[in-house]
Amino acid sequence: MVEEDTSLGCTGRLAAVNKWCLPGVEPCLECRLGGGAPWLVYPCVDLSGLPPHELRKLKDPWPVPFEEFSRRRELVRPLAPSWALLEPGTQFGPCTGKGFGSFGALFMQDSAALFLRREVLEALRAEGLRGLQACPVDVRFRGANPPELLELQLELHGRLHPTGLAPVRSGPCSTCGRRSEDWPQHIILDAASLPQDVDVFRHSEGWATLIVTERFVDTVKRLGLDGVMFGELEVR
Repeated sequence: MVEEDTSLGCTGRLAAVNKWCLPGVEPCLECRLGGGAPWLVYPCVDLSGLPPHELRKLKDPWPVPFEEFSRRRELVRPLAPSWALLEPGTQFGPCTGKGFGSFGALFMQDSAALFLRREVLEALRAEGLRGLQACPVDVRFRGANPPELLELQLELHGRLHPTGLAPVRSGPCSTCGRRSEDWPQHIILDAASLPQDVDVFRHSEGWATLIVTERFVDTVKRLGLDGVMFGELEVR
């Protein structure tokens, strides 16, 4: 698991959001679930070809009825990767806004998005790391010599092992399809569900959890790259 390393004294922050988003949803009349989660991010997805009046709506995260959310989701679906999960709050396009401070070789924003300098991306690809698709940010930085940051677009992989699940998991709501679940404090991964062809990915059930392989960790340490730290996850 990869997390931001706050011990290095790097002050870099982004006052920025991705260019477009799916809205949240109003509470479901059946299950009462609503809102949205901002952790699903696809920065390489370009929605600019959609009609201007739809693009204006796709900049507004304010909750809407589930039917309107579904309509907007179907507008976006043909433009997103086939494997993408499109949930309320999903974000698209380059991270846009302002940046300030000093950044490490790798950088995490709110523990759910992973950024890296262009030269770092090239170095990791040269080492043979897989699954490194990235999009340049559209951010205005203060000061001289601003970093050329890119945001990784992460595939979704991995499931929780049955031994680490809560005793009762609710089924999906028959109206909106969502389910209420508690994310365990101790994560146990199902080994059979882990990918063999990517070295960094987002957990398909806990979207705020970013996972890297031992190969990724070893490469980052060998190249002396800073900005993040790693923790082990149990696999069964």
